[in-house]
Amino acid sequence: MVEIHGLCDSAFSAVRDAFEDNFEQRGELGAAVTVLAGGRTVVDLWAGHADAARTRSWDQDTLVNVWSTTKGVVALCAHILVDRGLLELDAPVAKYWPEFAAAGKDELPVRHLLSHRAGLAGLREPHTTTDLCDWELTASRLAATEPWWEPGTVSGYHAVTWGHLIGEIIRRVSGLLPGDFLRAEVTGPLGIDFHIGLPSAEHGRVAELVQPFATSDSAVAEMLAGLHPAAVAALANPVLTAADANTGAWRRAQVPAANGHGTARAVAALYGVAAFGGRHGDRQVLSPEAVERAREGQGSCVDLVLGAGLGGAETEFALGYDLSGPRGSYGPNPRAFGHDGYGGSCGLADPENGIAMGYVMNRIGYSIVDDPRKMALVQAIYGDTAPR
Repeated sequence: MVEIHGLCDSAFSAVRDAFEDNFEQRGELGAAVTVLAGGRTVVDLWAGHADAARTRSWDQDTLVNVWSTTKGVVALCAHILVDRGLLELDAPVAKYWPEFAAAGKDELPVRHLLSHRAGLAGLREPHTTTDLCDWELTASRLAATEPWWEPGTVSGYHAVTWGHLIGEIIRRVSGLLPGDFLRAEVTGPLGIDFHIGLPSAEHGRVAELVQPFATSDSAVAEMLAGLHPAAVAALANPVLTAADANTGAWRRAQVPAANGHGTARAVAALYGVAAFGGRHGDRQVLSPEAVERAREGQGSCVDLVLGAGLGGAETEFALGYDLSGPRGSYGPNPRAFGHDGYGGSCGLADPENGIAMGYVMNRIGYSIVDDPRKMALVQAIYGDTAPR
């Protein structure tokens, strides 16, 4: 039996039960979950181990790479700039990033980047993990890249490129790389333990990611067989694994689509800004109007990258977030929103019900979205009203 640590309000005891079941029935190694309701912490639990050898216990301050759950945090930064009148969603990206006008992208608007509709789901030339950690190289290659499809017509999940695309706009507007902007404007002033570009001094707190399935060339080839070329570029250029994320170079770099490091508390707090009218405690981080704008759906479709993994089901991105929609990814409210990270992690915001959640873990699951462990926790929050 795993030992569960932390607190859980009796009204949310089902979340504790689901969290325990994730260890007993769903192969969890180490994890934490935090749920905020009405701005109050009602669940804050952690358990398990921070390494594959089970020599380090997961504790309340354990950090972990949350992969694409990072995207919702970077979206918050972009919407802060929109809120301040420094960034226009319908302005061409090239207004802020002139080099981006190459390859017919001169009129491509900012909103297409945020909603994965820009046609830039992956690079066309080979791009390594080392290249990805080189900001100037990755940004310059993206600026020169021709879209894989007509921008705005359909979404194609920009799995890795999204962070550099949005991040370079943040840098051009604010003068700061996205991780530096986040620290200066959000996490530093609010005391939130989330980092994009983790200082070496903090690496001792980071949980080891564990990937229990094969990532051989043949396994990758089988996974990619028959996919749209943009999906191959998005998911395999480069192929990212736990081994990459466990290196010091990855942790120190800024890869804002995929390498945010934080606690469950931090994820819940950052997504909670959107759940609670743009507020964190007594500070107004975003205007209520900005929160509504952030979750405006940009068109439901079978995503060119995610569609195969979702069995051909339609999905809909808002402006930097994924909408709960009919899948119920973030509970029964179709206008709830959030973002999943590769293999399990999640941030959730439900303004109508005043709920925010952060879930982080170190054993990578088999799902890009809607991991069974995450969905069990969402189901437990909402009980019989949640889609099954």
